[in-house]
Amino acid sequence: MIATAPSDPAMDELNGRLVACQLMIAGLVARVANASPDPLRFVTDFRDEMHAVVTGVRISGEDSATATRRAAHRALDELFGLMKGPSDSCDAAGEI
Repeated sequence: MIATAPSDPAMDELNGRLVACQLMIAGLVARVANASPDPLRFVTDFRDEMHAVVTGVRISGEDSATATRRAAHRALDELFGLMKGPSDSCDAAGEI
């Protein structure tokens, strides 16, 4: 059996709130994208703009801004990875 450190309830709550915030933002961006004439282009352009912001923002107070920037890029990729088109119910059931 592997021993694990006890979980900090405050950190669990913070992590849960951050995940909820990411899901809410993903839903908002997806909703705006669906209202645009070309949803895929909107999401792609928005993702590229967010990557440019992360690349250009000045990060102070850290020994290694590169690690922080890498983590921010990964978080963006995860966020936009949540935005997938709805699957067809027939395809999901294996029917044609």
